[in-house]
Amino acid sequence: MPENLPTASGSFGDKPVLTFPDTPAPRALSVEVLSQGDGEVVETGDDIEVNYYGQVWGGRMFDNSYDRGSSINFPIGVGAVIGGWDEGLVGKVVGSRVLLSIPPHLGYGDRGMPQAGIGGTDTLVFVVDIVGTRHR
Repeated sequence: MPENLPTASGSFGDKPVLTFPDTPAPRALSVEVLSQGDGEVVETGDDIEVNYYGQVWGGRMFDNSYDRGSSINFPIGVGAVIGGWDEGLVGKVVGSRVLLSIPPHLGYGDRGMPQAGIGGTDTLVFVVDIVGTRHR
């Protein structure tokens, strides 16, 4: 396991709980495959379907799809989502659970996203379950 990354409870499909180390957040994008799937490879431009849990480093949860009971779909690798998702999810496979630690410049930048409680210097941590992909 890469050091300086939080640990996530649960397995694919379960709402995770993150436990943070007593160290500063990594400055660069960090990606850890928590469980490897055996489905198709996610390629740039695919429409992917995911469940996700998002939390500010060492702080509070700001959004997740598990509580809503429905996954989300979006194009990946083409700038439709934050850069950390585009860089961290392309090349992974369907059925995988991936932990992403995303520095501010690959998240919401200097402005953050105040309506979600995300500041401009916040590192974001996501647990993403890749449910499906559709090649375009």
